[in-house]
Amino acid sequence: MSIEIPVGLTELLQGYTVEVLRQRPSDLVEFAVQYFTRLRETRIQDGASNKSGGKGVMFDGEPMQTDSNGEDEDDDSDFEPPPPRYSRRASVCAEAYNPDEEEEDTEPRVVHPKTDEQRCRLQEACRDILLFKTLDPEQFSEVLDAMFEVLVQPQDHVIDQGDDGDNFYVIERGVYDIVVQKDGAGLCVGQYDNKGSFGELALMYNTPRAATIVATTEGSLWGLDRNTFRRLIVKANAKKRRMYETFIESVPLLKSLELSERMKIVDVLGLKQFAEGERIIMQGDMADCFYIVESGDVKIMMKSKTKKDQQDNAEVEITRCSRGQYFGELALVTNKPRAASAYAVDDVKCLVIDVQAFERLLGSCKEIMKRNIAHYEEQLVALFGSSMDLRD
Repeated sequence: MSIEIPVGLTELLQGYTVEVLRQRPSDLVEFAVQYFTRLRETRIQDGASNKSGGKGVMFDGEPMQTDSNGEDEDDDSDFEPPPPRYSRRASVCAEAYNPDEEEEDTEPRVVHPKTDEQRCRLQEACRDILLFKTLDPEQFSEVLDAMFEVLVQPQDHVIDQGDDGDNFYVIERGVYDIVVQKDGAGLCVGQYDNKGSFGELALMYNTPRAATIVATTEGSLWGLDRNTFRRLIVKANAKKRRMYETFIESVPLLKSLELSERMKIVDVLGLKQFAEGERIIMQGDMADCFYIVESGDVKIMMKSKTKKDQQDNAEVEITRCSRGQYFGELALVTNKPRAASAYAVDDVKCLVIDVQAFERLLGSCKEIMKRNIAHYEEQLVALFGSSMDLRD
């Protein structure tokens, strides 16, 4: 089923979004009530048309730096509804697109030839791009084939606010300002510094560009055309969301989160598979991610650090984790090396959240995790006669 975007909805929500970014209200619902009430009153007074403008920007869930001066959010002088927007010509962004539709893939594969050196640079630039983490190896290879290099100079506009979305961009190097037009003037609301990606919103939601991206230094980008982006990345993310929504809701640790917070977790999940007997994490290693068991069983094993020089210091099984349970969180909560090793008892699938996403999205769950430390210490006392293994 295709979903048509009502005329004026995009501009209306973009106007609200830019005010949220500028004002940073603590209560989004109350702020929305004030914003739209004021907008309605202004329309009544001015006899404005049904289309309202203003632009907003939000990139990859990352916090934006704004020029907000910290004044009270209710100050009328700093809270202006967006002015009426000019009529836009018909564009490709008006096309309805539903990634859940299982349509036959008839698009020709796009390939931009690259040298070995270029491909190595491209793979390194794409290594930490969240949108690519849902792709299987074949899809990721197809994305790399389709990407093309774009060299920029200072003051070059990579994309312009209001234009149709044509490409998605990954930054290899360079510094880029994020500029939003507000009251006829350009407002810098953030900056990319030699890493990151942009341009996905217009391609995913069929909207005009929400901001202008301006190079402030010489740099290099990798572009991906609209059709390949939609066919591979948008569909892959939609499929992943459908697959994991129900599972994430069943994980006890995450039940305290709001629905929107759980959906953000779904968007950053990775999947790793382990064969029977394979070691998943090793005691003493630095932590880089957190695991939730999707299927199979995992046993947690530990050697006592107080007996590390003794020959009989064999690994002892502490506990087991099954579907919906998690492990690997202790090192992330305490900022210490792994306190234990984990092994796959049988074939295991784990959902993985990297340390950056863990810090950003699971902050409210940390207290629950910290409370578990006392339980772990009780187990260590029973096994080793001391809990100092966690405190060291």
